Parts: sequence; C-alpha cells; structure tokens
Amino acid sequence: MAVTINTLREYKQKGEAFSALTSYDATFAQVVSEAGVDVILIGDSLGMVLQGNDSTLPVTMDELVYHTRCVAKGNRGSLVMADMPFMSYGTIPDALDNAAELMRAGAHMVKLEGTDWMKDTIHALSERGVPVCAHLGLTPQFVNKLGGYKVQGRNEKAAEAMIEHACELEAAGADAILLECVPAPLAARITQAVQAPVIGIGAGSGTDGQVLVVHDMLGLTTGHKPRFVKDFLAENASISEAIAAYHQAVKARTFPAEEHTFKA
Repeated sequence: MAVTINTLREYKQKGEAFSALTSYDATFAQVVSEAGVDVILIGDSLGMVLQGNDSTLPVTMDELVYHTRCVAKGNRGSLVMADMPFMSYGTIPDALDNAAELMRAGAHMVKLEGTDWMKDTIHALSERGVPVCAHLGLTPQFVNKLGGYKVQGRNEKAAEAMIEHACELEAAGADAILLECVPAPLAARITQAVQAPVIGIGAGSGTDGQVLVVHDMLGLTTGHKPRFVKDFLAENASISEAIAAYHQAVKARTFPAEEHTFKA
C-alpha cells in the first residue's frame, strides 16, 4: 500500500515514527522502498554526494527533474519528496512552474528551505494541489548567509522564532516540516506545536520521522562525519539489510541515540 501524506499524519496521531532516506536513481529507490522506508527524498544533496560540489547551490532544476524521474520509476510505494533547488522558488511564478515540473516527473511533495518569507509561496503551491514540506533550522541553501554548517536555534530568541515560523508555515499550508541540526529539546517543542508531521535530521528522537542521506547511513561519507550520522552497513552484510536495519531502528526509536543528538 502506497505511503501518502495521510499515512504520515496517521503515524503522528498514533505516535509511530516513520523513516525517510535520500535516493537519486531507480535502483536505490527500489531497494529503499522495498525495505519499507516511508519517504524517499530526492535531495539537492546530490550536488555534494554525486557531483562532488562543496555545497548544494550548483544543482539545477533540470538535474532535480531528471533524478526525480529516475526515482519515480524505481519506487515501490514510498512517498516521493523532491527538493526545489537554490533560487528555483525565489518568486511565486517560478515556484509554481518549477514545482509543476517536479510533480510531473513523479514527486508527491516538494521541499523548500526558508522561514516566514515562504508563507505566500507555500499558500500558492498548496491551494494549487502541490504538497509542501518546509525545511527549517540548518538550511544548506543559505550556507553563505549562515556562515557555515552550524546548529541553529541554540538560544531562546532563535528557538522561539523557529517555533513561530513552523506554526506560520503550517498555517500557510505546509503539509510537513523538516528540521535540520536543531537541538533535540527545541525539535520536540516544534513537533508538539504543529499538527503536521515533523521530520528530523540531527534533531533528536522527539520528531515524528527521521531522514538521512543514504550515502551517510551506508558509511560512504568522506571527510567530516556529521554527529547525527550512523553507519548501518558496518553492522549488516548488505546494502539492503543496512537500509532495512535503519528503517527498523527509526521505527523502534533506537535511532537517533544520544550520541547523534545536539544539545541546546
């Protein structure tokens, strides 16, 4: 049975965790979905893990559409979420046109990075039938404004602002919220403050779902290894077994553990 946004809402209502992983091609999409992973994210992270760039900024719409189409062909029932790349939603007309391209390619939802300035854009997408995930916290497309890849929301003023932004974006029509590199207590507060499912990466175990870059959870990370990453392949005999183990660990809330979590 295919996973939909209603499935994720039901998980939240029941207090059941759900899993998400990135995929960029048909083969991984099939393996990930057949392992039971609930959400496949075609992330602009492909700019770093596939293309070798030092950020996600060089990724284009054409590239996201291409990889979304590949993933859709391999998917076996997961909800497919596609990132909208840097400046592809700078205006509402651009956002509508580019989201339409991703939906035609096989996405079930699009993800946008930003805060309250996205309210009108999210509303415009939502009322035209495009489900939206709002990405808060560490937003990699803003790395040059943030001054690097740093944990966000560590002081009370920033924390209160993030909670307010999450509520505002949900009110504008966001169907899900993704929190990246946020202290676990803050992520738990946001998860409780909104009715939309909240997906965490480096945000502790108190969110409704968890997401990782598939290359990271298979131990293929080069250079600095983020605190929130666990190598599931190290304890399993194959890629498919590692992905299934990740899915089960998320469901059981044994991942992320304390060592994968940021404090306030």
